[in-house]
Parts: sequence; structure tokens; C-alpha cells
Amino acid sequence: MASYRIRQYREQDYEAVRSLFARGILEHAPAGFRTFLRSARAQLALLGLFVGVRAAAGSWLLGLGAVAVALVASWLQVRSFSTAYVQQALSTDLLDVSSSYLRAPDSCFWVAEAKGTVVGMVAAAPPEEPADRGAALELKRMSVSKDYRGQGISKALCAEVLRFARARGFGAVVLSTSMVQVAAQQLYEGQGFRRVGASSPSLLAALLCFQVYRYRYDLPGSAAA
Repeated sequence: MASYRIRQYREQDYEAVRSLFARGILEHAPAGFRTFLRSARAQLALLGLFVGVRAAAGSWLLGLGAVAVALVASWLQVRSFSTAYVQQALSTDLLDVSSSYLRAPDSCFWVAEAKGTVVGMVAAAPPEEPADRGAALELKRMSVSKDYRGQGISKALCAEVLRFARARGFGAVVLSTSMVQVAAQQLYEGQGFRRVGASSPSLLAALLCFQVYRYRYDLPGSAAA
């Protein structure tokens, strides 16, 4: 097992962090597409499209062709959804990591380093949800390189955020993860986080049967725990 260390972000980590985040998000696009295909709504829509085109054109081939076009269009939409999320992050908080997390109050950004390479990352910041502000911190931008998963890096990064929040007197840590990030859900639940909500972040996400899960960890000794 390769050794690694958790340390605070440095400016020379900039490109590695942005690349690691983008790869981590985009790799989930195929899982998102499979989730869409398994949904009853998608299956009924594809069946209805096939039956409609078959009846109108009198051709099985045209019906199958219409379904194939719809599948390609659906995949492109799923892919564009992931790409848009990456671009939004890269143009906001990950555009200037130091300003977003190291010079902002109650915020921090850590990387996991192995053999001189950044192989993991995580951030802590005040939550976006107004109801959580002042009472909790949010765990954000968690990602670990494929080649280094299963070595405890995600758990170590998660623990760093929990220690950071506890040291600053917060009562909880919250986070959001998508329905297709099953390994992340298992990690957080194994660390003691509990799911407290689910929602679709946009109309497109709802049409693609995509949800974001909200998790919360009440720190021991806090009023919320």
C-alpha cells in the first residue's frame, strides 16, 4: 500500500487539483446514463417513441432508429450536465482556491499527496443552505484518484474536515453527493453521516431522473447531537 500524507493546499497544486476534480466528476457520467435508462419514466418514453414512430411510418426499422437517436441525445444531455457542473466549479471556487478556502473565514482546503503527486482533495466551507450557516460546516470537493482508492485516503480527508469543524466549535458537518456516487455514499454512511434529504438541482436533472443526496454528521458533544 502506497504511503500518503494530508496537507493544506499550496499554489503549486492548482492544476493538479482542478484536473483531479474534473476527472472525478466526469467519470460518473456513464453511471448517470445507466440510472436514467433504468427509470420507469425513460423506459416508457422510449417505448412510446418506438410505438408512435412504428405506427406513423409503418416501419420497425424507423422505430428502432428513432429510439437510437433518442438514446444518443439522452447520453449527450447527461454528459453535458456533468460538464456544466465541472465548468461551474472551475470558474467559481476552484478558479482561485486560496481566496475561496485559505483566506476565507471558517474554510480550508486539503490535498492528499503520494510520491510527490496530488492524489486526493477535500474542502471545508460555510454551508450554502442558510439554515445551516453558523451551526455547521460543509464538506466539499472530495475526490480521490482512481489509482489510489481503497487505501483509506477518503476516510482520512473526511476525518480532517470533521476535526477542523470540531476545533472551531461547529455542531455538525453537512455535504451533498449525487445518487450515482454510490462509493461516496457508502464512505459517508460508514463514517457516521446520515442522509437527511434528496432533491433534483434543476429541471434538466429532474427530467434525467437525477437527484442529489444531502448528508449530515452531528459532532459528538454538540447540541444537535
